[in-house]
Parts: sequence; structure tokens; C-alpha cells
Amino acid sequence: MPAAFLDYDVVDVFADQPFAGNQLAVVHGAADLPDADLLAIAREFNFSETTFPTPLDGARYRVRIFTPGGEIPFAGHPTLGTAWVLHERGNLDQVEVVQECGAGEIGVRLGDVVELSAPPRDLVGPLGDAYVAQLLEALGLGLSDGDGEVWLAGTGLTFVHLPVHDEAVARARVPRRAVHDIADLPDTRDPLEGINLYAVRSRSDDGIDLHSRVFVPGLSVPEDPATGSAAAGLGLALHERGVLEADGRYRISQGSEMGRPSVLAGRVERAGSAVGAVRVAGSVHPIARGQIRRP
Repeated sequence: MPAAFLDYDVVDVFADQPFAGNQLAVVHGAADLPDADLLAIAREFNFSETTFPTPLDGARYRVRIFTPGGEIPFAGHPTLGTAWVLHERGNLDQVEVVQECGAGEIGVRLGDVVELSAPPRDLVGPLGDAYVAQLLEALGLGLSDGDGEVWLAGTGLTFVHLPVHDEAVARARVPRRAVHDIADLPDTRDPLEGINLYAVRSRSDDGIDLHSRVFVPGLSVPEDPATGSAAAGLGLALHERGVLEADGRYRISQGSEMGRPSVLAGRVERAGSAVGAVRVAGSVHPIARGQIRRP
């Protein structure tokens, strides 16, 4: 008979210190549970994401990722947090590991910070003014707030990457409708569920500093404090706009509007004249460990 309780870890990801960044629950030993039970556990934690990993060997694991609204094929902070937890528990003993998820294989490097590497999967745009106006209106903004081309881009989970002037980022409101209810956007390979509203704050020899907010209302995540999947797609969008060179670096500040300040470090890697992969890195902090009842 299976145990009545499952072990779990809670970590904060993309945080400079504990009790910041994005919360993640990693639940162990749940491979035999049906989807409805996994969703029930995710809703019980009610974080942006909860993961259910299955270690395969010391350098590879399989994971399922759930928001309170359902399963998704890929997400950034769950990738970093899950790999870190499995390494801390002794399930992974290598520095370079591979995560198997709905979007395929994602490379992860463990160290003082944890870094994922994901290949480009979606890049569509730039969107026309009619699309942009609908998206801005849903955020309580106008066309005058826009500050560049809008692209759909992602590495396993796709986002609308919507650039605005910096003061408009904090002024934006959380949209009440899912992305596809706001505008009839072009088709993408991966699920398109979120809006990444961002502003370029400064540029230097060290890279680009950005301010971002991410909204995923269609997956029961009205606003997310730190979104690695959006950060990865943003690297593609910035490169396509000509704002970021191949092999360029960028740093994202996110979550301050929610009281969960987060820092995400990204870089794009060249493959000929295009982007071959996007890397996104951040810190992970342990917060809690315990048991949760099986549904």
C-alpha cells in the first residue's frame, strides 16, 4: 500500500535572499498519481508552479509541471528549483544534468547559481498595431506607452513580449482575461498563455538591464514574480529586435510590484547568424521541507 503522505520541498527561485523570488513546491514520489490528484496538490500549495519529478539516474530526471490551472510543458523557475532540490537530496550527483519535460530535454548546470539552457522553439512577429492596441488596452495602457516591436517568442512556453516605457510597467493592471480572449493572436508551436510586459532600463558593456512583469491569467496565475520561461523567450525577442546581440547578456528585475523582488540573468548563444540557445540563471534558497497528504 502506498504511503499516505508524500515528501515535499519548498524553495524560492531567482531570489537574492530567502522569502523573495518565486516560490516552488517540489513533491516527491508522486509518479503513480493520476492527473487530477497532481492538480489537487498544485492547487493546495497555490504557488505559480508545483513540480513532480522522477529521478532517472545521477544526471537525468523527468518532471511534470503544474500551475493551479493545469499542466504546462516547461517553466523556468521550476526547472532550476527542481534540479537544485534533487541535487541537494542526493538524487543528482552531476553538475551538468538533463531535465525531461513536455517541451523535450532541457540542460541544467548546477553551481552557486543554477542555469538552464533551452533551444528556441517559437518566434513570431512583429505583431501589427491592431493586436498591440488590444493587448495594451487589456493592461490599462495605450499605444503611446509602447516602445518597440511586439513578438511572440518562447523555448517551451510562449509569451507575448510587449515593450513599453519604464514608468508604464508599474502602472499596468493585471488583465482579467486569458491572452487568447484579449486578441486572436497567430498560432504558435507551444502554448501561448502569458504576457511579458517589459522595459529596457539601461545598456552597458555588461549587457542590458530590464524591468518586467508577467501575467498568466489563463493558467490561474494573474501575476508571476519571476518567470524563467518568459526570460528565455525575451532573449529571442530582444535579439530579433536588434536590441541584443548574439552572445549578449541581459538582467531582468521582476516581482517588486508583488513584494517578491526577483533577479533573472539571461544570455543568448550564437549558432551561425541566429540564436542557438538561451540560458537563464538565478539563485535558489531552501525554505521548507515536510509532507503532504495524498489526495
